[in-house]
Order: sequence, then structure tokens, then C-alpha cells
Amino acid sequence: MELKLTQIVPVMLIFGIFTLALITSGIAFYEETRTFAAFALGDRRLNAFTAALSAEASDMSGWLFLGLPGAVYAEGVGATWIAVGLVIGTYLNWRFVAPRLRTYTQLANNSVTLSAYLEERFEDDSRVLRTVSATVTIVFSTIYVASGLAAGGMLVGQLFSTGFTFGLTVFAAVMVTYSVLGGFRAVSTSHSVQGTLMVLAAFALPVIGIWQLGGLGPLLNALTSKAPSVLDMSARTSFADGQWGAGKPLGAVAAISMLAWGLGYFGQPHILARFMGISSTHDIPAARRTGVSWLIVALTGAVLIGLIGIAQLQQPLGKPELVYIALSTQLSNPWITSVLLVAVLAAIKSTADSQLLVSATSLADDFVRAFLYRRASDTALVWIARGSVIGVALVAYAIALSSGDAVLDIVAYAWAGFGSAFGPVLLLSLYWPRMTKAGALAGMVAGALTVALWKHVDPLLGPLRTGLYAMVPGVLAATATALLFGSFVGHPPLRTWAGPQPTGGRADKSIFATATARWLPRAEGAHGKHRKR
Repeated sequence: MELKLTQIVPVMLIFGIFTLALITSGIAFYEETRTFAAFALGDRRLNAFTAALSAEASDMSGWLFLGLPGAVYAEGVGATWIAVGLVIGTYLNWRFVAPRLRTYTQLANNSVTLSAYLEERFEDDSRVLRTVSATVTIVFSTIYVASGLAAGGMLVGQLFSTGFTFGLTVFAAVMVTYSVLGGFRAVSTSHSVQGTLMVLAAFALPVIGIWQLGGLGPLLNALTSKAPSVLDMSARTSFADGQWGAGKPLGAVAAISMLAWGLGYFGQPHILARFMGISSTHDIPAARRTGVSWLIVALTGAVLIGLIGIAQLQQPLGKPELVYIALSTQLSNPWITSVLLVAVLAAIKSTADSQLLVSATSLADDFVRAFLYRRASDTALVWIARGSVIGVALVAYAIALSSGDAVLDIVAYAWAGFGSAFGPVLLLSLYWPRMTKAGALAGMVAGALTVALWKHVDPLLGPLRTGLYAMVPGVLAATATALLFGSFVGHPPLRTWAGPQPTGGRADKSIFATATARWLPRAEGAHGKHRKR
């Protein structure tokens, strides 16, 4: 969808200011990335506001403005069950994972990646657990980056009529520049700005649309006249050839599959990194309230955008995912249009740069330092990490360039893959002290394989075919396998984790502010390197 002539200059100016601000953030934090811990996790110095907005902005991506409004436009509010699942998953993630993960990763030899934490937590001298988990992280994160680059490249190319390749190149170059320069702090700080822009856009466009329609009453009247079933959460409206048909019952399987997206939060490395990087567990209650509030406002706005598109747009859209852009470009004020469109680019970029940094950090720490350059200095590791950012970005760029929008179809599997492979294992590692290395490895492999094979296995079940989203069987398989192997195969770690110890004062009494690591008396052996040091 091309811009009007009067809109091109304002959009270019706003996009230019936005781009300059991102690069400036990279330059500003360059001097603060002298150590690898600073580059990878910002020395664990994120405040509550930055951690919250960084976690939520990097989670939503362009789906907030393209995917969800498009689903509501085509299927009605029955598509909002996924938003309900995401809100629940976000709250539970902040409530039960963030405090312990922040504490335990620091106790685990100040681990800056999930793979390093799992190796320390389960005392894996063989490094198999670290290798498998890092491989999963790098592969899926790189796919995520490629999908973000493809989405950003297509949007820039369409807005400015420059073509996909040019848009992809500009989008990638800007993202790599500030990520290489400022690392985690630059990326997370830019998310606080991008997150603010995203939530303002998600709030402003529905307000403008409802005002143009004359209020909520006319909006509801227009919706019921065009497609009464779009307001029924228990139905899925049909949309074909520009017409909305009668809604069909949603069914329990569809609702469960959409709600199950919330399960993915427990295993997303780019979100969990914000928990690891927050300055203190005392900041987590404030971050949780900020993050969940941000998410509710943003998702509500996205749902309203889809409904307003049904009521307001004269010509039905051939591509429902463009409803946000269509509503934005028909506004009379080109500067408001510019800000709203740049918000979409901010949403896409906030996820892609987080995945890029996670993948590059894992490559540098879990492979280069762990296997090739064990005595690397902090300075060397920082430069290795910067080189990894460029290397991963080039691979993702090549994937996006060769596959185009085809890579976008893989994202749902990547989300389910992360959630199933890491989620159950991470939760058990935080709450089951006697879980074994065999349980962690078996659970991780079972979750990843189930997600990869589910679309082939489910049809073979015949009358028992479920149609469930792969996340559901993936999480169940990973949990059951981890519990089975963790109970009967191998020995529990010699190092145990003591806690919880609730915080005092005004902080949330349920937050585990401190925990102590204890080593049981034992003889020297294969796990000698895990003794207290």
C-alpha cells in the first residue's frame, strides 16, 4: 500500500528522526560495553520501566499492528482468545520466573545466556546440555531475525516504493549499527522509546477512529449491520471475497490453541534476558505491573483497530493484515500518519534486534568461548560478540532475501519450539532442586521434536486427530519427559539452591529477593569444577 504524495515527506522525516535516535543510542552506550557482561546483559542494570517496556516491546513485534488487527478484521473478536492467553502468560512469567531467574543466573557463575545457566545448574561437565540448548537458541533466533528483516523490508519497500531489497538493506543496516555499538543497553533503552511509541499508536488510532465514526454507538451499529457475528467471542466469522459471513462456533480446541500461545513465554530467550538484566528483584513487582498494563492497553487497541476497520473502510481489504496501515493512511493529517506508520517499524525492529542480540551472544559465549577460545579476555569477547552480531545478521539477511515472506510462516513454529523446548525445563530448574541433567536434556529434546513433528503426526491419528496448536502437545511432552527422566535417570546436582527468602519493606512479599547456593560435602570427581570458588 503506497503513500499519498503529501504523506511521503512527513513519513521520511519521522523515519529519519527515528533512525537517527536508534543509532545515537548505540553511540551513547558504546563506552559502557567494555566487558562481555555489559554487552550481553548491560551489567544487569536495567531499571523497572526499561525492563518492562523492553520485554513487552520485544515480545509483540509487528504482530501487534498487523497480525492481531488483521485476525480481528477477518474473524471477529473470536480471534482475541490469543490476546487473553498472552496477558495471562505475561503475568505468570513476571510473577514466577523473573525473580528466581534473575537471582539464579547470577549465582550460576554470573551466566549471561540460558545455555550457560542450564550447564551450571545441572553441573554438566560434558557440555552436551549447553551445546543442544545453544543450537536451538541460535537456529530459532536467527529465523526470527530473518522474519523481522523480511517484514521490515517489505514495509519500508511498500511505503517508499523502493522495492523489497532496498528496504531490507536499510532496515538491516540500521538495526545492526546500534546493536553492534551499544549492545544490550542500547537495544533495551531504545525499546523503552519504541514501546512508548507503540502503545501510544495502539491507543491513538482507535480513539481517532471512534471519534470519526461518532462514538461507540455508531461503531457497534456499523458492526452489527455488516457482520453481527464479529462481536461473538465464541464464534469465528468467515471472510471471503470482501464479504463477512455467518460465524461458526469456535470450539474448545481452537480456543485452547489460541490460549496456549501464553505458554510460550516461559521459554523465550529474548524475553527472559530482560529478567536476567533487571537491576534487582526488588524492581520486579513494579516492572510486572508496568509490563502487564502496557500489554493490556496495546492489545485492546489492536482489537479495536480491527473492528474499526470493518466499520469504517469503504472497500473491504484483500489482505486483512493491512487494516492498521489502511486506517492510518486515510487520515487527513500526514504527520499523525507518519508517527503511526513508524510505530509499526518500531514494533518489528524491537523484536528483531532482541533476537539478533540473543543469537549473537549465545554464539559468542556458548560456542566460541566455551569450545574455541576459553581464555579469551573480556575485551576479546566483546569484539567476538560484535562480530557475531554482524555474522548472524548476514545469515538472517540472506534467508530473508532468498525466501521473502515465506520465512514469516515459520515464526509460529519458532515460538512453539522455544516455549516447548525451554519453558518446562526452565520452570523445573527453578522450582525442583533435585531435577537431573538427564531430565533437562530429555525434556528439551522431547519438546523441540514434538513441535517439529506435530503437523505430521496429528493427521495420522485419524478420528483422534486434535487440530491443536503444536505448543500444547510440545509442552505436555517436554514436562512429562523431564519429570520422568529427572526422577529416575542420573543423580541430582550436588549444588542445591536454597530459598525462597521474601523481601522486606514495601516490596512484594512473594518475590524471592535472595537465594543462596549450597554445596553438599563430597569427594573430588567429575563435577569438581562446580565446587564453591
